[in-house]
Amino acid sequence: MESYLVFKDLAIIVIFAKLFGILARKIKAPQVVGEIVAGLIIGPSLLGLVNQTDFLGQMAEIGVILLMFSAGLETNLHDLIKTGLKATLIACAGVFAPLVGGTVLYGCFYGFAEIGSLDFFKAVFIGVILTATSVSITVQALREMGKLKGLIGTTILSAAIIDDVIGIIVLTVVIGLRDASSNAGMVVAKTGLFFVFSIVVGFLIYKIFKFVDAKYPHTRRIPIMGLALCLAMAYVAEKYFGIADITGAYVAGIILCNIRDSEYIAEKMDINSYMLFGPIFFASIGLKTDISDLNLSVLVFAIAFVFVGLICKIIGCGLMAKACKFTWADSLKIGVGMMTRGEVALIVSQKGLSVGLLEPVYFTAVILLIIVSSIATPIILKLLYAKHPPKEGL
Repeated sequence: MESYLVFKDLAIIVIFAKLFGILARKIKAPQVVGEIVAGLIIGPSLLGLVNQTDFLGQMAEIGVILLMFSAGLETNLHDLIKTGLKATLIACAGVFAPLVGGTVLYGCFYGFAEIGSLDFFKAVFIGVILTATSVSITVQALREMGKLKGLIGTTILSAAIIDDVIGIIVLTVVIGLRDASSNAGMVVAKTGLFFVFSIVVGFLIYKIFKFVDAKYPHTRRIPIMGLALCLAMAYVAEKYFGIADITGAYVAGIILCNIRDSEYIAEKMDINSYMLFGPIFFASIGLKTDISDLNLSVLVFAIAFVFVGLICKIIGCGLMAKACKFTWADSLKIGVGMMTRGEVALIVSQKGLSVGLLEPVYFTAVILLIIVSSIATPIILKLLYAKHPPKEGL
């Protein structure tokens, strides 16, 4: 293929992704949904204007790395510590219940495979996808109601952050274990070593960045160095620890999330992500989604996937919140607030596709879950707050 042809593909992707992203926002759906639909329309399944290539795949990989780096930068460690044990327990339940629910769901549809087999790990991976929580929609709804800074809002936000950290660790372990030649103990050991490495090296890097940030505040060298750290951590994670590169990028963001110019770094990363790499990543999901194989069985699975994804978050997080001394009404608010899915679920799905743990046709189920949870969560939260107003200060 002539090298100049990639410019045509990129132009089509950017134009369609932004147009459909705007349309999605008009109907109160997440912009990323529009970008995914754009990829589906311009891809081989429908119009055939753009085909997935190695170059686009590599650009999408950069996009997902930048997204995870930004997610790490936006992590608020102070809020994490503030809610402490309760948020951690709720997050653990919010990972465990969907993980089990998704695994059982896959087994009910396609049979329960022998533990350790490829089919077993495919089943587990469906559960891994469901562990992710994206609270951007929930945060906006709580902000509009003036409840974001209350105890419930802070708990939801902190639990969602911890939830994603645990989910990334689970993803890392599952991808490591799916290799038939891998040793479970070695995979867990490598994962542990990576996080020890991240804590030790990360502390030193944090001190260096803090020094440079104090001496040269708000200069472009800070985000440039931050980007270099992101790419380096992604490489080290995959190359030397056998861990998903997105984990390394996420950790890089967490390392820098407490320096003074963390928002400045995130702002510069968002420019790259918003203009080019983000649309390519989300559109590439649409390009890879093969709806020609969509049949009644897959459609029924997608509907069941959405139901299990929503109900497991409500049950897992809600029951744990109740065990942490919240009222039944507030526990239900926390469970509902935790059920939204977004970019992290897509990132996990993309990783599963690249390592052979997810078939392209199942992206339909993930997209449907994102749409339904994004629309349903704000509506249900507003109804719950109207029926059960929180006590003063909550």
